[in-house]
Amino acid sequence: MLIIGLTGTKAGGKGEIANYLKEKGFVYFSLSNIVREEAARRGLKNYTIKDLQDIGNDLRQKHGLGVLAEMAIKKIEQEKKRKKEKFVIDGIRNPGEIIAFCKLKNFYLIAADAPQEQRFKWLVARSRESDPKTWLEFLKMDARDQGNEEQKVGQQVKACMKMADFHIENDSTIGALHKKVDIILKTIEK
Repeated sequence: MLIIGLTGTKAGGKGEIANYLKEKGFVYFSLSNIVREEAARRGLKNYTIKDLQDIGNDLRQKHGLGVLAEMAIKKIEQEKKRKKEKFVIDGIRNPGEIIAFCKLKNFYLIAADAPQEQRFKWLVARSRESDPKTWLEFLKMDARDQGNEEQKVGQQVKACMKMADFHIENDSTIGALHKKVDIILKTIEK
């Protein structure tokens, strides 16, 4: 079994890496989707990234720092019964989640980042309803996401990136990003 976790800045390339790994046969899970499912359970429809961050913080406060990872691990266990062996987990944003995943064999964490201005352009282009619309809103969201002034139960992307096994600077083309992923996969296979 091989599990690749993805952490990194908002719109830094995690989604593109996940899509590329899915093309290579990896089963995809997203901690963000788990939080979105919780938002729906709570009756929220038109939520913002701030709302999702608050829900993630609330879940970690009530159930422990690794709760989102533990929920994903249960989904992985179900897929293993179907003989699936390769998994990619997107949206890791708290060190407690990494600690939970590290209990599994063959877990590797990739951190993705890109220049801030480029990330804002990509974020605007992806046009998610919950994404910030202005540069100022983006900067505020980005600071919180990285862990500035956040409690231990909050998002701590900067700390997560320091814990990563591999780092990708997404500062070129999609093809170049894919080549960086291929190099990491070859390293892991050795």
